[in-house]
Amino acid sequence: MEIIKVKDSDELGKKAAEIVAAKIKEQNESILGLATGSTPEKMYANLIEDYNAGDLSFSNTTTFNLDEYAGLASDHPNSYRYYMDHNLFNHIDIEKQKTYIPNGTANDLEAECTHFEELIKQTGTIDLQLIGLGLNGHIGFNEPGTSFDERTHVVRLKQSTRAVNARFFPSLNDVPKLALTMGIATILEAKQILFLVQGEHKADILKKVVHGDVTEDVPASVLQTHPNVILLTDIDI
Repeated sequence: MEIIKVKDSDELGKKAAEIVAAKIKEQNESILGLATGSTPEKMYANLIEDYNAGDLSFSNTTTFNLDEYAGLASDHPNSYRYYMDHNLFNHIDIEKQKTYIPNGTANDLEAECTHFEELIKQTGTIDLQLIGLGLNGHIGFNEPGTSFDERTHVVRLKQSTRAVNARFFPSLNDVPKLALTMGIATILEAKQILFLVQGEHKADILKKVVHGDVTEDVPASVLQTHPNVILLTDIDI
């Protein structure tokens, strides 16, 4: 794991955007795995700036998002489709039909997971997968105890995860209890992983991820086994 220390969220966003932009320029038809949340917001803003400046095009790029809440329509302000459209896709030249996010309102969520997994296989190996880190060590919505062999699946969110995400909703009761997420095995198949971790409140869990045992109790610890991970963080570890 290559660890790059940054001073703050601005530098993290800038450096992350540089890595993503370099991957897009390096490969004419790049496949990106994307993530949501507060940590990558400045990265997306920087990528939009690069596009507006004429330095970057997403016209040949395909994207797959890590996860989506079950039960939230694509136009719901807290859905991850809405997040991606408003934080990136609506502001660049990417073809919307090549931006794949699990459908949280599918009639059969298990079938939707199978379909999403098949779409990834049909499209090709993800070149660069973006991930963040949950306070309990989750990546995507793969909660502690998730098998490292799991592929895209429906997950029941831990109360602690819902409590953290409640700040984005009117109340904790409004936070969905289920989500669809890429599995850990799916994530690990990416050629390269860009791991963004920001804030001292994540220092303890990040140290376990990087220096602790590889265990399903700390899902992100599996990143120690991947041959090409870049960790961008403002935390001293």
